[in-house]
Amino acid sequence: MLIEDNEGDILLTTEAFEESKIVNKITTIKDGKQAINYFEAIRGKEDIPHLVLLDVNLPKVSGHEVLMYIKSNDKYKSIPVIMLTTSSSEKDILQSYKNHVNCYITKPIEVSDFMQAITKIEDFWINIVSIPTK
Repeated sequence: MLIEDNEGDILLTTEAFEESKIVNKITTIKDGKQAINYFEAIRGKEDIPHLVLLDVNLPKVSGHEVLMYIKSNDKYKSIPVIMLTTSSSEKDILQSYKNHVNCYITKPIEVSDFMQAITKIEDFWINIVSIPTK
């Protein structure tokens, strides 16, 4: 799942996953309120995302609030959440880890560096890490 409001970053991220031949469905949500509504509406295990890429700066509800919602819910707290954001603020980094983010990545400015970062996320979180089955 990608929770991101910037159209350019959505395009780059989905293109990077497509180039990596990711066969998983990528659900994109563009604001924090919609993200929480999505999680509240989940009925079956097949709808639970295996990985969440989350921006800090979202409209309506912040990424920090979405992270707190996910990690405070027994049904979702084992989902790896990666903060993927332009913010390099120490305050945002500390708050994210305080709220149990799995990792915090500041988005690279250069397109090629951004694409490489997404490829590394995919390689680590999808190909290397073992995630509990729901």
